Amino acid sequence: MNSTSDDPSLDDAPILHVDLDAFFASVEMLDDPSLRARPLAVGGSGERGVVASVNYEARRYGVHSGMSSVVARRRCPDLLIVPGHFERYEAYSRDFHAVVNDLTPTYEPLGLDEVFADLRGLARLKVRPLTAARALRERVRDELHLECGVGLARNKLFAKLASRRAKPFIENGQVREGPGVVWVSPAHEAAWLEELPVRALWGVGPATESKLGQLGVRSVRDLRRIDEAALARYVGSSMAATLVGFSRGEDPRGVVVERAAKSLGHDQTFARSLTGADVVRAVGHHAGVVSRALRERRVVARTLSLLVRFDDLTSVTRSQTLSFGVDDTAAIATLGEALLESIPSRGAVRLLGLYASSFVAREDNEVQLRFAWPEGDAAPREDGRRHQIGLEALRDAVDEVRAKFGVRAVARASELGPEGVRVDRQRGDDPFGPRPGDDRGVVSGP
Repeated sequence: MNSTSDDPSLDDAPILHVDLDAFFASVEMLDDPSLRARPLAVGGSGERGVVASVNYEARRYGVHSGMSSVVARRRCPDLLIVPGHFERYEAYSRDFHAVVNDLTPTYEPLGLDEVFADLRGLARLKVRPLTAARALRERVRDELHLECGVGLARNKLFAKLASRRAKPFIENGQVREGPGVVWVSPAHEAAWLEELPVRALWGVGPATESKLGQLGVRSVRDLRRIDEAALARYVGSSMAATLVGFSRGEDPRGVVVERAAKSLGHDQTFARSLTGADVVRAVGHHAGVVSRALRERRVVARTLSLLVRFDDLTSVTRSQTLSFGVDDTAAIATLGEALLESIPSRGAVRLLGLYASSFVAREDNEVQLRFAWPEGDAAPREDGRRHQIGLEALRDAVDEVRAKFGVRAVARASELGPEGVRVDRQRGDDPFGPRPGDDRGVVSGP
């Protein structure tokens, strides 16, 4: 079905996809080798937790990413679920991207652990795709001590399918090694599509799979028999056109080189759902996390978005774009609270997310909005505008001290509590759901 022996030309295999294997779980096992022999998952371990990554020992029991932690433990009672260390994953991801960049600067990151690369720019170097893919995989293994699957094909669709086929797999409860690198030759593309379930296609998640099932579409082969107009009534015209193209092996998407992050944010599933003033206080805590992340990157954000998910699992999003950028906690909190007021309540709030986008370099931002601060805190400029002096300088000094000595090294009076400095949750804390008995998700106090 595929060729891994003859090295194709760049015309036949211009697109490479590399996917780190069980990334979060692998990093945890590197940091703590005693975890290697155990069924391990990274995710939220509470009743509302979700599994984000699992090692192969856990996969033997049918545990997989995206599964609720309750179901995962039911399948594997000995499963160890750790909350994860996002800063470690980001550090490994940067090293991973640097390795890919050494091969070609024409690459497109997908999250922390996947990358597409276009190899056509290497033609003048007479690079052979399979040779380059194998060398890349060896570098990831030797330098980062991580495993990965690498796929090669003429387009993104087949390159991603190939990288999945390159990885280890579970057969009869045992882990079997994959080939590591797989090339889908143009001659074998049709045969690959014939055997694929529709769920294997890009963008087909559980909801879309269910809609397709109502049409009797369970395989790519079934998909080719469905009229696009009929399909559009179930999944929308854009998705229908994409799926019909995929069913024929067509994928016009190119590798998009994108270096700068387009957005950043913080979301949190609460251990106990919030109501009333607790939700407002949660917005303020989220604003602290987001504002610190913006200042670390020395950017301000012109667009702020708020996501609220209620206990009935309905989600509502509101956004606001300003004519200037903000990076201050109070300003972001005030905007977030205004967005919250615009959302009709449907009861208790299960999850809250606050996101910033439309970035501008901090030094290019002319004015930052001042909300409920005394008039004396803003000094007038000659052009009549007001800009931050006192509080901005103080805030920057606090950021610098915390960066050097830790988040509890210094605090404002409002951040002091009976047990010392009260620190907001940090970006990346328990992103997959609260831990059992974790009341940090319940916002209370002043």
